[in-house]
Amino acid sequence: MTDETADERLALTRRIMDLLTLWALPAPAIVAILDLPDTVKARQVGRFREAEPLPDDPRVNRRIAYLVRIEEALNTYFPRNPEQRNLWVRRGNRRFGRRAPIAVMVEDGESGMIAVLSHLDCTFAWDLTGSKSEYQMT
Repeated sequence: MTDETADERLALTRRIMDLLTLWALPAPAIVAILDLPDTVKARQVGRFREAEPLPDDPRVNRRIAYLVRIEEALNTYFPRNPEQRNLWVRRGNRRFGRRAPIAVMVEDGESGMIAVLSHLDCTFAWDLTGSKSEYQMT
């Protein structure tokens, strides 16, 4: 569970829902990408766009953290062109076998999100290899 206030959680929910809307994800894909609990059905996703925060669940929180980092990395890649950020996510990419990064994230779940984030953010990939801890020891 997180230490955020209800207002902070709601603001984060709106940020994530705005991002997923920009990426043109339908409700079933939003349920999949966020790994929402089984109690949340696709028809209920709209309530997160309006006034209800996303569930404070460790799996959901981890996915939210990945999405925030992916969004930040895309802002770094395309600082002056927001349309290109959204296009990059929806366009096939050789790195992912010609699949769109959004398809990788939805279809492959958390490992897909890690793959997309690793592609966009070399510091994340570097941390995953353990290089960071090895570097700090020297």
